[in-house]
This record gives sequence, structure tokens and C-alpha cells, in this order.
Amino acid sequence: METVQPLAVLPDMPVITGEEVLRITGLYKSFGENQVLSDFNLRLLAGENVVVLGKSGSGKSVLIKCIIGLLRPDSGCIEVFGKNIPDLGHLELDQVRMKVGFLFQSNALYDSMTVRENLEFPLRRHSISISQREVDELVQHALEDVGLVHTIDMMPAELSGGMRKRIALARTLILQPLIILYDEPTTGLDPITAKEIIELMIEIQEKYGSSSLIISHDMTCVRMASDRVVMLIDGKCYADGTYDELKRSADPAIKKFFE
Repeated sequence: METVQPLAVLPDMPVITGEEVLRITGLYKSFGENQVLSDFNLRLLAGENVVVLGKSGSGKSVLIKCIIGLLRPDSGCIEVFGKNIPDLGHLELDQVRMKVGFLFQSNALYDSMTVRENLEFPLRRHSISISQREVDELVQHALEDVGLVHTIDMMPAELSGGMRKRIALARTLILQPLIILYDEPTTGLDPITAKEIIELMIEIQEKYGSSSLIISHDMTCVRMASDRVVMLIDGKCYADGTYDELKRSADPAIKKFFE
């Protein structure tokens, strides 16, 4: 089998390890009188895994939906590869989304489609101009990455929860993203399966050198997957440091997460 050439990336995208791929500054988002994000700031470097840690209802999922353009912030900048997401039109936003993978908390697989068809869908949606042979090879490679080649013609209903999570990750990988956004990737999984998913996330990052922003309140995920942890408290970036640095903190607001 011949190697498929990488899909074209946007021009001037910083992909060198250590360069900034995402910067959030002064981000505000409210729903009526409920202020969810309040002057939130964050940066993500190429090749880095950053976990956003916060209690349920703290605004973590709102943050990730603002980054991908599913929600529009009230104010502030979300620069992805130097492009401010709130300022982008539909076509420009679609281009950026080609290189930002999003793993939904619910997996969001299409129940009426086979695994193969679910993985092909992003390629069809973005009108990627490649042959069917290349599509087949991309699907094969993505399934190899998650260890589920044998499921290619199965339906989502035939898969376990952990397998559905892996297939959702394979679909995220099909466009070879430079950034992967994970929304509570271990929610609803038993501890053994959750650990396997975390290990897979780390393997993917190491293999492709991608950057990851992981939304989680699962402390095992935080400990295993993070290069750096950003704590989201009262809508702000309350603390930013490594897992070990934050675990040693004497601040009561931080300590309660590590008890």
C-alpha cells in the first residue's frame, strides 16, 4: 500500500514544536445574567498537551465550543494559527476547522452510518479532492492508529463505549489535525477503559506531534495527559502550571481538586 501524502495545510501555520498555535485573551461569554467566562486567558504551544481543569458547570465546554466557533463569545480574542476565530467568515472558519480536530464528549457518531462512512464523512464534508483509493487508505490508517481496523464495516450500535470513543478519535484524526480539542474524553467510561483512552491520546500526540487542549475534571486524565494544567475557576484562568506544581499549592481553591 502506497503512503498517502499529507493533506494540504493552511499557509503560514506555525507547526514547529514550541511555537504558539492557540492564544485566548480577554475572553468573555455569558448566557443572560450567567457570566460563564470572565477575562479568560490561555495559550497552547505546538506539541503541547494542556488540560483545562474545572468543576462541572464551570464553563469548560463553553470554552471549547468558543474555540471551534460553535459559540460566539461576547468579547475577546481566540487566535488559532494567528487567525481570530470570532472574526472569521464561514469559509475561513471551515479552513481552520480542517486542522483543528474536535472529539465530542458524546462522540457524535452517526448511528445510521458504518464506521467506514463515519470516518469518510469529514473528507466528504470538506470536499477534500483525493481519490477513493486515498480515502480508503486514510480510513485504514486512522483505524490502525486506534487499533480497530476490524470494525470498519460495523455500526456504532455494535460497539462498546470505549470502542465508540476510539472510532470518534479516528474520525478526528482523518483530517490530520494540528490541534485536537478533547471535551471530557473519559466521561462515562469505566476506569480501565478510561486509562486506555488516555494512553491512546498520549500515543497520538507523540506520533504526530499534534497539540491537545483537553477539557476534564477526571484527575487521572489530568495527571497522565497534561504537560500543563490551566484551572478554570469563576470564569477565569485561576492558575497555570504543571500537575505537580498545582498539587503542591497551598491555595484552598486549588487544593480541593487534589484531595
